[in-house]
Amino acid sequence: MALATATRAYRELEDRGLIVGEHGRGVFVKDPSVPLTLGVEQTAADGLVDLVFNMPGADCDVEFLRSGLKRIAAAGDLEAMLRYQPHGGRPHERKILADHLAKTLGAFSWDQFLIVSGAQHGLSTVVLALFKTGEVVATDALTYTGFKTVAALHGLNLTAVASSEGMMDPDDLDRLCRCGKIRAVYLMPTVHNPLGTVMSEERRRQIVAVARRHDLIIIEDAAYAFLEPCPPASLLEFAPERTFHVGGFSKSIGTGLRLGYVIAPKDHVDELSLAIRATTWNVPAIISALIIGWIEDGTLERSEENRRRDGAYRQQICREHLQGITVISHRNASFAWLPLDSRQRAEPIITRLIAKGFAVSGGSAFAVTEAVPQALRVAFGGVKEDQLRKALDCVREEMLRAQEDL
Repeated sequence: MALATATRAYRELEDRGLIVGEHGRGVFVKDPSVPLTLGVEQTAADGLVDLVFNMPGADCDVEFLRSGLKRIAAAGDLEAMLRYQPHGGRPHERKILADHLAKTLGAFSWDQFLIVSGAQHGLSTVVLALFKTGEVVATDALTYTGFKTVAALHGLNLTAVASSEGMMDPDDLDRLCRCGKIRAVYLMPTVHNPLGTVMSEERRRQIVAVARRHDLIIIEDAAYAFLEPCPPASLLEFAPERTFHVGGFSKSIGTGLRLGYVIAPKDHVDELSLAIRATTWNVPAIISALIIGWIEDGTLERSEENRRRDGAYRQQICREHLQGITVISHRNASFAWLPLDSRQRAEPIITRLIAKGFAVSGGSAFAVTEAVPQALRVAFGGVKEDQLRKALDCVREEMLRAQEDL
């Protein structure tokens, strides 16, 4: 067969999802039992224990919601909640949320603060408002799947920055900026997803210096930052003139309560407000009122502490059941990264785990590089303890089996 014909055949097979090429490793036939979107889209998985999506929760969460709804029903202007709201949120709620977050993020003005429908919507809002198709954003080589999705939908190109000591390498970011036009850098400096790392203050200052040197926008994703009780200063504090700080409350109090925020330089607030208008018009007032009430009565603080405590307990379970397996994670996170031997492939392990009733993610969902790291990402927030222990035993069994098969 001619080279050109073979190349077209391989391309067609890859487009159909029948094969996968791994840089430096070869071409492999894909297992049809593994969903193409595993780790990217939340799909129905009948009979499977879901270790793909992190859905932390606690028994007290329902009581938090019940009491919060009762408080809203008994007081306040309920009729106002039925009307259109300001695109970036009601001013008094923006002030309360800004004051609350300023305790850890440093001082900023409430009119830089915009309320959105979850951190994912916040990322979409920033991209929609600020970027044009074809522009380049630098990210970690392993990055949040949700940002990859947003970037793909808006036609952005992602380029991977090397890491050192588990953190983005500022020298490599500088090199990439000198080699080509990069518009922004996206990163999760406090509790990285999927690795759980926390970037040092020195490294944050170095990243900011590179961003200023090359006039980069900084997108700081803080979705899991509350898990770190004593974080270094935020990138927002170091570079308020170019940082778009995005966060939310889904992971700290309820994944179904979609409330997030974007803190932006003042000269971009109007652009973001227009993007919010174009996508959701405004956050439902009842959701923002719930979160405000939980801030004022201390419920949010208690819920965050519950999440940290539960994550720490589950990390102990993880290490107890995964003895002999390399586990990379934050001590309070309810997810972990399990790298494989360089000669192993994740897909066969994922296939065998699905056959046993457990769904986990591979590295491809998080990879920006052409060479996909062979690893498993296990999320265990909200999974019943007995199911979690059984699942982790199966994960260990299949990973060790893969080592024996080499």
